[in-house]
Amino acid sequence: MKKTTLNITGMHCASCATIISKGLLKSEGVKEASVNFSTTKATIEFEENLTNENKLIEIVKSKGYGAYLSEGLNPEEETKKRNLEIKKLKDLFFLSVCLSLPALIIGMLFMKDGLVYTGYELEFGKYFLWILSTPVQFYVGSGFYKGAWSALKNKSANMDSLIALGTSAAYFYSVYAILFNLEAQYFEISAVLITLVIMGKLLEAIAKGKTSEAIQKLMGLSPKIAIVIRDNQEIKISVEEVKVGDIILVKPGEKIPVDGVVISGNSSVDESMITGESIPVEKMKDSLVTGGTINKHGSFKFKTTKIGKDTMLSNIIKLIEEAQGRKAPIQRFADIISSYFVPVVILISVITFIIWYFFASQILSFALLTAVAVLVIACPCALGLATPTAIMVGTGKGAKNGILIKGGDILEKTHKIKQVIFDKTGTLTKGKPEVTDIILLNKLSEKEILTIAASIERESEHPLAEAIVKHAENQNLKLNNISKFKAIPGHGITAKIGTKQYLLGNEKLIRDNKLKFNSLEKLHELEEQGKTVMILASDKQVLGLIAVADTIKETSIEAVKRLHNIGLEVYMITGDNQRTANAIAKQLGIKNVFAEVLPEDKANYVKKLQEKGVVAMIGDGVNDAPALAQADVGIAMGSGTDVAMETGDIVLVKNDLLDISKSIKLSKMTISKIKQNMFWALIYNVLGIPIAAGILYPFTGWLLSPIIAGGAMALSSVSVVTNSLLLKMKRL
Repeated sequence: MKKTTLNITGMHCASCATIISKGLLKSEGVKEASVNFSTTKATIEFEENLTNENKLIEIVKSKGYGAYLSEGLNPEEETKKRNLEIKKLKDLFFLSVCLSLPALIIGMLFMKDGLVYTGYELEFGKYFLWILSTPVQFYVGSGFYKGAWSALKNKSANMDSLIALGTSAAYFYSVYAILFNLEAQYFEISAVLITLVIMGKLLEAIAKGKTSEAIQKLMGLSPKIAIVIRDNQEIKISVEEVKVGDIILVKPGEKIPVDGVVISGNSSVDESMITGESIPVEKMKDSLVTGGTINKHGSFKFKTTKIGKDTMLSNIIKLIEEAQGRKAPIQRFADIISSYFVPVVILISVITFIIWYFFASQILSFALLTAVAVLVIACPCALGLATPTAIMVGTGKGAKNGILIKGGDILEKTHKIKQVIFDKTGTLTKGKPEVTDIILLNKLSEKEILTIAASIERESEHPLAEAIVKHAENQNLKLNNISKFKAIPGHGITAKIGTKQYLLGNEKLIRDNKLKFNSLEKLHELEEQGKTVMILASDKQVLGLIAVADTIKETSIEAVKRLHNIGLEVYMITGDNQRTANAIAKQLGIKNVFAEVLPEDKANYVKKLQEKGVVAMIGDGVNDAPALAQADVGIAMGSGTDVAMETGDIVLVKNDLLDISKSIKLSKMTISKIKQNMFWALIYNVLGIPIAAGILYPFTGWLLSPIIAGGAMALSSVSVVTNSLLLKMKRL
């Protein structure tokens, strides 16, 4: 299976997206096809042996639209194309205003059938209106005819069908009125309607550009130049020429060009655009650096590990683009309505005309105006924009805060989470053992105990030994040379410092060497806290205890508390023994614990909990990947392995567990916006269509002008996009 993204041109409304996606899905080899009207992109999953990108592009073209591969575009080209689209709409709108405004003035003020007739009729006024409205109808409005024809060829109807039908009815009736010397004409109405729709499209294009600001800003982060050290010389090259393994120099204030590992120097780096964290991160030897982040003060050299599309920045951009292309289940409701909506509206328009003209005995122009008003006000653009615009803003806001949500479907599912399962090691805890306690049982000081223990452990490869040695190094202790080092499996180690023999290990090691140990109570107290305790002794007596534990992350307790506060059940899953697991769970405030679980069994525990409701799994390691995939929502830590990040539905770039509750809050806010948008879009049409059809006319004498209907239709789309953009102002 291969996944590709196509940029689509020529789409005018949500119905266009439906036509294209249906065409793609019917094609051989296509497994999934999602076309997003807001982003003008199609995300397609297909079998390479049955079809390819060129065939997919041809399918889109056969439906009357344009398509090209998205991967080949750089940020500048994306922005350029977007700006060209906006400029084209601005030019059309300007031309349309220049022609339709005089037509509106003539039609309203200087024609006998005008709304505010001045008493002075302009000679040849009808012909002036004909001349002014014709370029608007067939040049400015040509896109509507093309769209309507594409829909007709595909045995469908869309927004363009409504506009083309409505304005054509007004225009050609007016031509008929002139040729047969009738009083009423509606040239200005067709011209103004097209102007208003073009205005709506222009405002919509500008607003849609703002919804994708997160991607634009991330794309703008990509640096263009890198300083590479080759043959001991600094050479400036373009980022595209950088190779894996290159040594790159980064000076103060410069952007880091690609991903890599620091080999010399130190500095602080602003990673806020990637992680959302405003405080610069200190970088030193062996620190990882990310392309697109900004070096603040010092200079350093780093070795390139990832370039081009493999960098973290490129992967984040790809994740967001794919997320914005994936539809939320709630959007299918809008798609179903849109697919039936246009034919139903055309039918209502025809019925409206028939009732007023044949049954209510109204004049032809009256019946025509009501039919046109129905066609114009009913355009389902607002409904088509309701979901994708909110999802674009929601995923963009998440990315800005270091939360990568991989799709609208994930965003919708997240607010339904009932149970959360945390992997312990590396997720709730730091994943690296640290020295937590040094208990003195003799005259030796804490530093002396640590120096002896670290000197002995320096020869060991055990993770607990590494923790002790690192603790000593952090305190700048000078370690001693040792001799006769011996590791005793399951017990500990022995070694000599000078002439003195030392032992470091568990209670068994001390008993086997027939030493007195009277601090069992203290030992068990530390073990009850989930710590691993090592006893240090000479060949004559016990000297002290050193406790080592995988410490809890700073935000873990608060993160669990927040999840409890919003009514979620929290579980911890670990391979540790029950006593250690219970001790850590108690510190975290977690009551539900799965201990002594093998990595391959984690997914089964997730499956069991899914019987009770929607489950989120939070993990970071390769062994968490099956559980992340099994969960309804898999949340991967950003510091985790590529496998976990690939499997997870949400990636927490900052590794901050507080972002879990923020993800749920963002999901709830986005779904709320979608529901608001859909409510107003549907209510607008439900109320607007009967009023346009003239339901109030017999009681109030009030009739909705097609011009007002056109303005309302344009503003309804803009209002939906604007409501989605308000999500940006919300605090997580």
